[in-house]
Amino acid sequence: MIHFPTSEQDVAQYLGAAKGSVTIQGGGSRTLHQPAGDTLSMEKLTGIVDYEPGALTMVARAGTPLADIEQTLAQENQRLAFEPVVMNDVLGKTGASTIGGVFASNASGSRRIQAGAARDFLLGVRCVDGAGTIIKNGGRVMKNVTGYDLVKLLAGSWGQLAALTEVSFKVLPISETEATLSVAVTDPVAAVALMTRVMSTPYDVTGVSYDPAQGVALVRIEGFEKSVSYRSAELRQVLAPFGDVDILSDLASRAMWQALRRLGPLVGQSGTLWRVSVKPTDGPAVVEALHGAPYVMDWSGGLIWAVLPSDFDLRASLSQIAGHATCFGQGHSLLHPHSAGVAAIMQGIREKFDPHHLFPTHSKAA
Repeated sequence: MIHFPTSEQDVAQYLGAAKGSVTIQGGGSRTLHQPAGDTLSMEKLTGIVDYEPGALTMVARAGTPLADIEQTLAQENQRLAFEPVVMNDVLGKTGASTIGGVFASNASGSRRIQAGAARDFLLGVRCVDGAGTIIKNGGRVMKNVTGYDLVKLLAGSWGQLAALTEVSFKVLPISETEATLSVAVTDPVAAVALMTRVMSTPYDVTGVSYDPAQGVALVRIEGFEKSVSYRSAELRQVLAPFGDVDILSDLASRAMWQALRRLGPLVGQSGTLWRVSVKPTDGPAVVEALHGAPYVMDWSGGLIWAVLPSDFDLRASLSQIAGHATCFGQGHSLLHPHSAGVAAIMQGIREKFDPHHLFPTHSKAA
């Protein structure tokens, strides 16, 4: 059964009386896993509560569509700098991604290497725990000392601890212009060498990706026009030893990264979507474990998105590589198994937030 609360009090009343398993859901656009038990959908808990462009902050209810947030910000020439990935196309989902779902999954895109992750922009939350208690933590400004930092704990918790009802977050201006340098690269080892070289330069790169299907490594820079022009020329010299360099100017560059944000290179591929996070120099070893499956690299090789056969256990193949793998399809747990020590800590935290064990866990001890 799906429940559609329209207020925070509705959420608290429902969870306070719930007896069985309850899955918290935003727009249902970020995973193909089937909800456990009843579903508490936040899609009617919508609306921008407060927006102060001059202070670079916004407050919104958790079910507010991401598209509405971005449209409102764009009217003030502002954006979510962490560039949240949009998964509808690659997962074949029609639901609207919500701002609560973005922070609950810590959905951070290509610009994370320069701007930081979604959780770094989250200033405050309102939520309801598994006992039906309304909790407020953090605030609406960049500096606050309101209690313990539960904000960072809830970011990326995937609804395992509480139901987010409201989030306050920092926004940033849209850059005046951008450019992308494209270099032909034939294999992931060369791509990672190029990408890590770029990240060691002082030219404030905001995106570094490798699309093997097109055979190109992509390097993005953003800012004022004169600065972008200067840095493009300097980076062209840095990249010249790796191959021929093409430069995509503003509109073409923005279109390229919007497609990557929606995981365009993997859309239409048959199989299960995986997300692997490792140190960049381990990226080629991850690719080798994919056995030819389609993939795309981001974060200088530290993030690999791949589509694999549904019966393939990627985690077993990566057991000797430090990192974690998230599975967005059926057949495997959503989140990477925790070590025994971390699992014990997580269990203790869950007991505090969810004493009646309403919320499903998305991982287990390794």
